[in-house]
Amino acid sequence: MKATNKVLTLTAVLCALAVVMMLLSLTLGHRQVRQPFTPPPFDPEARAGTPAVPETLGWTALDAQVFRVSVCGVIVPMEGRADVWLTNPPENRVWLKLRLFDQAGNMLGETGLIRPGEYVQSVTLRTVPAEGTGVVLKIMAYEPETYHSAGAVSLNTVIPE
Repeated sequence: MKATNKVLTLTAVLCALAVVMMLLSLTLGHRQVRQPFTPPPFDPEARAGTPAVPETLGWTALDAQVFRVSVCGVIVPMEGRADVWLTNPPENRVWLKLRLFDQAGNMLGETGLIRPGEYVQSVTLRTVPAEGTGVVLKIMAYEPETYHSAGAVSLNTVIPE
């Protein structure tokens, strides 16, 4: 009987130690280092109003439910830039920005933030995609002041030949 009590006591101690080790591992072992958030800057080239965009660039208004946006579907790189005519309608309550990616997910360029009632004509390209290359326009919306995401929409297009 005494041997059984010793085995039970030893088993209980081992179980308690295992629980303590598991709790320590869960609370201390998975601490993530958070990168400090750096708010994106406003685009210095943003202009107030609605632009007059050439019809050949496929400029169109899109309704992303939470926000509206107008942007060109035809992207023509020229001298390290591409006209996108990203427009944030005055009725929006979000700030917008655009990133241009190749099909592999590499960022080719981006605008800064634009407020409702503003537009940006072009984006500076880090890398100029070749004719016939597929690209993705990713438009991201941010809640003013908090920079919380208000959604995003992506558009696939091809650099014309």
